[in-house]
Amino acid sequence: MNFNFSYIYLALAAVLLAFGTISGLNNHRHRVEFAQNSETLISPRGNENATLNADSLDENYATYFVVIADTGQDYYLLRNKMIQLNTMLNQSIDTLGRSYNTTKNLIALANDDEDAMYAGEYFPRRFPSNTLSLEYLGVYQQNAGEKTIALVSGIFETPLEADSALRMVKAIEASAFQIKATLFIGCMH
Repeated sequence: MNFNFSYIYLALAAVLLAFGTISGLNNHRHRVEFAQNSETLISPRGNENATLNADSLDENYATYFVVIADTGQDYYLLRNKMIQLNTMLNQSIDTLGRSYNTTKNLIALANDDEDAMYAGEYFPRRFPSNTLSLEYLGVYQQNAGEKTIALVSGIFETPLEADSALRMVKAIEASAFQIKATLFIGCMH
């Protein structure tokens, strides 16, 4: 008997959505518009000037520890560093289906991506994983330059996990650092 597990996944997702807790699923198609430091958050939709106090956070937000190997403006230089880290640390790369769109000067999904809402646009990593990717630093750090790219080496739930990962990355990239970031993890569709 041929059984399609995608039906089980869809049913599980529907149940979790009904109970308001899909944050445990690593569904990167639900993206964050804005996420800042743990003191002030910018509203994920609508008024960019509306802020939420960190004390009023709900299940749509999570605090994670992001390990960053390097930052810069040159996508291709950071991509090469990411490939080197991939080899040296035997750490997977997860592009989330994105590449660099030179016309838009943007890390983005393909213009013809199946997710019409985000086709041709950037959306960040925002769930814990020990994978490499290139992201915009402003997602994780409020005072970052607008187009500053971060070579993310992992997003972790605890400082201990992040510290361990940071030690490994620092052995190769001395300038690596860690950020405590509060991210919007709710559905963006």
